[in-house]
Amino acid sequence: MISIDDAFIKFRSKLELNPREQDDAAKRQKEIRGYMDEKFDIEDDFLTGSYKRWTKTKPLKDVDIFCVLGDDERHFRDKSPQTLLTAVEEILVNKYGQQFVKPQRRSVSVSFGVKVVDDETDDKVMSFDVVPAFTKQDHYEIPDTATSSGWTETNPKIHAEKATGANKAFAGQWCFMVRMIKKWNRYHEKPVKPAFLLEVMALDLLRPPFGGDYRRELKAFFASAADRINEVWPEPAGLGPPVSDGMNSSEREVARQALLSAERNVTQAINLARQNKNGDALRVWRNDVFGPLFPLS
Repeated sequence: MISIDDAFIKFRSKLELNPREQDDAAKRQKEIRGYMDEKFDIEDDFLTGSYKRWTKTKPLKDVDIFCVLGDDERHFRDKSPQTLLTAVEEILVNKYGQQFVKPQRRSVSVSFGVKVVDDETDDKVMSFDVVPAFTKQDHYEIPDTATSSGWTETNPKIHAEKATGANKAFAGQWCFMVRMIKKWNRYHEKPVKPAFLLEVMALDLLRPPFGGDYRRELKAFFASAADRINEVWPEPAGLGPPVSDGMNSSEREVARQALLSAERNVTQAINLARQNKNGDALRVWRNDVFGPLFPLS
């Protein structure tokens, strides 16, 4: 039977993108970026979000492509954000089909009909989110249909810098910790929304130096996150609305209870391992915390 420590090492490997997944993601995103460049005046485009920050969980979906529009598209800034998102949607529908293109709050999603079996996708990326943007001084504006102004200021490059700094300070383990926490959230039907909120909380709650024990770090994170889920968590670049605005009070209570349950389950797994009940501990990690990607052998 695999040891708990070896199970976490194997779990880490499973949560990291393998070469086939990276190749598929690279091929898909280049295709989308090239097509957008044909149809719009694109000043710059780049991958961003959790994929760029190495905090993306598997199965791989909703990979962000940031498309900075040039002067020829500036007229969209004087219109409603929905007008821009609809224009992007229509262009992408022409290539990928209506059933695979979906407008969202700040982006347009393109999916590829990839099916998930036991958290696996045969090394295929499931979807991308195309985010149209305009430059504003040293940062960007993106459409946001959930705000009164219709536009949100952001700078994903600052997000990436903060994640890189946190990972370095945490002995290179911060990104893996965040991927594990996000995997817990997805396995439990996303009680914390958006998942980016967990990453923002981790910037504060995962305090360096890394203690060397994933189990202890997870227990401490879940306990602290439950205690502080009702706080206002600002957007890391200090530009957009709080990341914590994605849940109302009742949803935050659901999230708090889920985080408390996670802390209890982690404690149970730790105690079972102390009692030399290794198999039972592994099953708690798999069945009650992370789901089928966590190995039993």
